[in-house]
Amino acid sequence: MPLGARPGQSPQLRELRQSVRRLLGLDDDTAVVIRQLACSEPGCPPLETVIAVLPMNGQARRWALHTTAEEITEDDLRTALLTPSSEGA
Repeated sequence: MPLGARPGQSPQLRELRQSVRRLLGLDDDTAVVIRQLACSEPGCPPLETVIAVLPMNGQARRWALHTTAEEITEDDLRTALLTPSSEGA
């Protein structure tokens, strides 16, 4: 099993993690965690995708996309990660 691979991890989450790394230019020492969580806010879809970037040195960053991982496009990800006002949503 490759280093960093997780048993049972969906190919979509693995692809999203790789896209996050590429779009943000992250090094191998920076952890990227992607989880799908139940959203309890009114009007929110049943699942949201939360992306956390955890560098060894520096501040952690987090984004919440109010959709499932399977529905996130490259453009959605680019907009969420690279738009300053969307961070910490």
